[in-house]
Amino acid sequence: MFGSQDLGIDLGTANTLVFLKGKDVVVSEPTVVAINNDTGDIQAVGSEARNMIGRTPGNITVVRPMKDGVIADYDTTAIMMKYYIKQAHSKRGAFATKPNIVVCVPSGITKVEERAVIDATKQAGAKDAFPIAEPFAAAIGADLPVWEPTGSMIVDIGGGTTEVAVISLGGIVTSRSISVAGNDMDEAITQHIRQTYNLMIGERTAEEIKINIGSALNTNDNETMEIRGRNLLTGLPETISISGLEITEALKDNVDKIIHAVKSTLEKTPPELSADVMNRGIVLAGGGAMLKNIDKAISDATDIPVFITDTPLESVAIGTGKSLDYIQHFKEQPNVASRTTIE
Repeated sequence: MFGSQDLGIDLGTANTLVFLKGKDVVVSEPTVVAINNDTGDIQAVGSEARNMIGRTPGNITVVRPMKDGVIADYDTTAIMMKYYIKQAHSKRGAFATKPNIVVCVPSGITKVEERAVIDATKQAGAKDAFPIAEPFAAAIGADLPVWEPTGSMIVDIGGGTTEVAVISLGGIVTSRSISVAGNDMDEAITQHIRQTYNLMIGERTAEEIKINIGSALNTNDNETMEIRGRNLLTGLPETISISGLEITEALKDNVDKIIHAVKSTLEKTPPELSADVMNRGIVLAGGGAMLKNIDKAISDATDIPVFITDTPLESVAIGTGKSLDYIQHFKEQPNVASRTTIE
């Protein structure tokens, strides 16, 4: 019997969220770890570590242990998860036994990568760990009728991957996982500023630009923003003003790739389910769903209504937590985490 100590974990490339059964999301932190190079010890985790990015002395390295939705640094990931599980414990008090954990994985994950996630979760303190495909968790979190014989389409734009899936009768019918998402958008902005203005900016500045004036479509509202960076020619700090139009242009390639993934998934969808998707619309989740006009860009390209879930940042974590009620389903039907090729 699964008790209220059980956890759902959205182990994302950019952020890690923990859902405590009976409580909701109790931990939401950046997937970032600061390591002391001299001792090998963990210096900081989460927001504290993220605040160190670009500001550390030589003996401290700030790392992101997840890349494109999969584990890039196994030991650091396990230590980080242990830290977050301990944080979740503190919300309810000490647990008498180890918790069972449902952890999300990209739909394009390989068996070896999935095993690494499960092993890391157990090493972090889980009694048992069960994988759930990220788009399936996002669909549950968005309150889509995933268990019914009707087609639901979810597009989860995270930090490392964009997951597109059509779901029916408790399983993924067709899906696509591409390693183009929020982090790639930040990098595109960084490259644009460097090439256009010979200015080097940090990843936090790039993210702020994306949030404040980034858009998936050109609009008449051409906002501007002042940013600071280091001039690559003089080596000195410099302040410049950039426009929303140029950022939209810088993001165009990434937005086009996401739209292509949506269209190619629709092309592989059985006709009956395609009709359901046309009637019900496409639902967007993940931090990337908050990019201005991304819903309109996908809708214009597909002629299908597009909606953003109420809590895009938390949808996967909420779905992962809710799936604790259906744990038997994941034991019996491992195809819930059906695999496709990551591109």
